[in-house]
Amino acid sequence: MIEDTLLNYILLYIALEIYEVQWQKATTLLGMLARMYEKYQKNVFVFLLMHPTFSFSLMFLMISNYNEYAMMLVGVKAMDIAVKMILIKKVFIDKDLSEEMTLSLLAPLNKYMPYIGLLVYPPLVYLAFNG
Repeated sequence: MIEDTLLNYILLYIALEIYEVQWQKATTLLGMLARMYEKYQKNVFVFLLMHPTFSFSLMFLMISNYNEYAMMLVGVKAMDIAVKMILIKKVFIDKDLSEEMTLSLLAPLNKYMPYIGLLVYPPLVYLAFNG
């Protein structure tokens, strides 16, 4: 049975992940990047604050004594945010896109695609505490 504290952490992480999905949600990847660029344009720290699960994963890393699953959680979240920032820079700042990249950014997303994090991250939170 999952102890209450761990269950609360997992539920809070899920709520924060849903928050992130909601403010980023769009029908295409370009639409998602445009919504993120609005925050990024104001300030990079605002953009990072709009990803509260990253801060939360850093907390898990510290309270789990740098458990390998907690490190994986932080690594995956950091790579996720880094890729978003690289794409934002490439699309909106440098305006340097290939035709293939443009087509992939304009392709419609499956309506469940933004929710993949809900399948990936909560098990890592669980493993960070019980791994």
